[in-house]
Amino acid sequence: MENKQQLLAKRPVGVPDETTWNLTTSPLRSLEEGEMLVEQHYISLDPAMRGWMNESRSYIPPVQIGEVMRAGTVGKVIQTEGKTPFAVGDFITGWGGVQTHAITRGEQYYKVDPNYAPLPAYIGTLGMPGMTAYFGILREGQIKEGDVVLVSGAAGAVGSVVGQIAKIKGCRVIGIAGGAEKCAYLIDELGFDGAIDYKNESVKKGIKTHCPKGIDVYFDNVGGEILDDALIFLRKNARVVICGAISQYNATSAVEGPKNYLSLLVNRASMKGMVVLDYAQDYGHAMREMAGWMQEGKLKSREDVYEGIENFRDTFLRLFSGDKNGKLVLKVN
Repeated sequence: MENKQQLLAKRPVGVPDETTWNLTTSPLRSLEEGEMLVEQHYISLDPAMRGWMNESRSYIPPVQIGEVMRAGTVGKVIQTEGKTPFAVGDFITGWGGVQTHAITRGEQYYKVDPNYAPLPAYIGTLGMPGMTAYFGILREGQIKEGDVVLVSGAAGAVGSVVGQIAKIKGCRVIGIAGGAEKCAYLIDELGFDGAIDYKNESVKKGIKTHCPKGIDVYFDNVGGEILDDALIFLRKNARVVICGAISQYNATSAVEGPKNYLSLLVNRASMKGMVVLDYAQDYGHAMREMAGWMQEGKLKSREDVYEGIENFRDTFLRLFSGDKNGKLVLKVN
């Protein structure tokens, strides 16, 4: 049996190109005691993966040259050797990487049920993006009923869930997204109270129109100029949650930081970064609550699925062009 893998060939400068990864095919080795062979079905494509390729200090060690590209996955156990935490036939999700098969002892893997939710949901709304949204808006954003919540990257895997959770908790929610279609999706399908099309209108004017009394929580996925615009409209004791900065990830010059940060001082507001790995011990509780919301029809999930491990790079770059709808997923088999 052979394994196809996308190996990091070099550290990219700016947008990853055709030489960033090598697609290799090699025979799978025999399993050792306690190991399992997982046939991967879906791979999660997330903006954070761009940062994992950089040789710089971060919350997680960088992917090393020659290693399989790190990614969340969901797949099926097809072979075991000796005593293992999962059995043949079990579907599990974890950090399998960008490859067709993974050999693991099961650390940081969780069993999932494809009869309960489609497999892609376990690397989307019920996976790392969903956990990021849940803990980011509830624990870090500390939302309460009546809050005005502004979300950037609102049509993406994290932002779409952030906005829906805020609505479930009784907040007024405004999303920032690119294009009329995505803005319509936020309002018509996800129940947002308003949307700002950053590609075709002034974000600053849009915030002023939709949030005339200011914002209580800003959940930021993009950084850059949009973060700067949002800071202008903070209310007293507002919370800014820094989840990501997708507008900066492929920058070849210095990262653009906020110029309007003094708004934090004036409004006694806070701005804090969050990393979902800090909440790993509580994933089970979050997943159960979110699954309940999905069953009740309060929380919707959308996955944008593309096929073929050989198409990994082209599909990955859709994260930065905005050419996707919802959670970006690569189907392996």
